[in-house]
Amino acid sequence: MENLLYVAAIVAAIAFLILCVSLAITLISLKDTIKVATATLDDVSKQMEGITVETTALLHKTNALAEDIQQKSEKLNTVVDAVKGVGSSVSNLNQSVTRVSNSVALEAEKNSDKIAQAVQWGNVVIELMNKAKGTKLPKSKGWKSYN
Repeated sequence: MENLLYVAAIVAAIAFLILCVSLAITLISLKDTIKVATATLDDVSKQMEGITVETTALLHKTNALAEDIQQKSEKLNTVVDAVKGVGSSVSNLNQSVTRVSNSVALEAEKNSDKIAQAVQWGNVVIELMNKAKGTKLPKSKGWKSYN
């Protein structure tokens, strides 16, 4: 029976040895994996530093651009106000022209008889002038007329 106990102890020792060797192989493999992961994280950390610098620069440029757009927007507001004023002035001018033309048309309608009479008298005057040009006055002595 004692032999059986020695055999059991040897079997347990061999099993423990196999367990320790397996565990050592697993830990060595895990060590290599952790080294690769550490190297990868170092690379990622370096890349993140570069990205952080670029992001900060981009943020500064974006802020400067936003300020520039704000200033230009304020300047554009004054231009829009000026154009609005011009539009109001043109509208007022159109209203004034409409009132004047309406009053002229109304007065012309009221005085249409007088206007017709003035046109007739103008025609008479033109005819008289044409007749006067047709009959030339005799030339006087001493005066020379150049045509």
